[in-house]
Amino acid sequence: MKPKTSLQHRGERFADATEQLVVLAPQNDAQQFQSSLTKAGISKLAANRVEILQVNLGKLCNMTCDHCHVDAGPDRREIMQRAEIDACIQTLQNNPEIRTLDLTGGAPEMNPHFCDLVTSARELGCHVIDRCNLTILLAKGYEHLPEFLAANSVEIVASLPCYLEENTDSQRGDGAYSKSIEALLKLNSLGYGKTNSGLTLTLVYNPVGPNLPPAQKDLESAYRSELQTRFGIEFNRLFTITNMPVSRYLDFLIRSGDYSTYMEKLIKAFNPAAVSGLMCLNTLSIGWDGQLYDCDFNQMLELNLKSPAPSTIHEFNHDQLINRPIQIAQHCFGCTAGAGSGCQGSIT
Repeated sequence: MKPKTSLQHRGERFADATEQLVVLAPQNDAQQFQSSLTKAGISKLAANRVEILQVNLGKLCNMTCDHCHVDAGPDRREIMQRAEIDACIQTLQNNPEIRTLDLTGGAPEMNPHFCDLVTSARELGCHVIDRCNLTILLAKGYEHLPEFLAANSVEIVASLPCYLEENTDSQRGDGAYSKSIEALLKLNSLGYGKTNSGLTLTLVYNPVGPNLPPAQKDLESAYRSELQTRFGIEFNRLFTITNMPVSRYLDFLIRSGDYSTYMEKLIKAFNPAAVSGLMCLNTLSIGWDGQLYDCDFNQMLELNLKSPAPSTIHEFNHDQLINRPIQIAQHCFGCTAGAGSGCQGSIT
């Protein structure tokens, strides 16, 4: 199966534009999710701290995955510039309560300032997370990355949609699985995933098709057994993340006729216990252009922070960001369904 380009995906999205406008009416989205919160005794959703900066370094990527909510791909040119990189570093320097820098994309490593940002954050004592698609570690011009990440004790959160080749390649294109396994073996050789190495390797599972993820603990055991038996691969933990009805995955749901069924599944699985662990409560999302958002998914839907919160990283103000009301919409059901879901895996 030859991977589609993101231009092809966007062309398909434009063809479905009318239908998407119907299913993504912001006011109705917010009212429906707020109604579920209210019934659970939660009057409003508000941030309570800023501990994590999650920075989208751009939509450029060496892959075009079917479940990507960023619509990233090789033909995308949106990429964070030096001025915004420096503003992120300044924010970390001026706000010692922010101890984690979470780098995402696209393939964040394809940003030319990636290494500078990592080393600057590490010098400030921050924990750095690289959300890696694994195959980039084998790409020409990026072969140095495994050693660089290890030298800087960067946590790698690596997408591996399934431990089976067929399922992984169906989401990410032919050959993605074999390249991912090769990259994981390389990371293991450097100490990633090994006990007491200090190099954390986290794998990420995304469901294939319009389904919620299974129990995280059970699936982690299956991943561990299968990868160890087949390849001798070790890792520290597994995150299960619900596919969000945003961007390319929304396209898939509409084309397959599964949108209504999937949303009904998310809404019926609403779990009030997951609300207290939502990533928007302690994480600030920064777009490739420096715009601020409550989460990565709001970023893709261009749901900016509510006034009077600052709008860009250049205007960062901690006091204005804590206790801010969160911008909610229908996709928020994805983070509160079942065991809950976020960038740190299941919540409950």
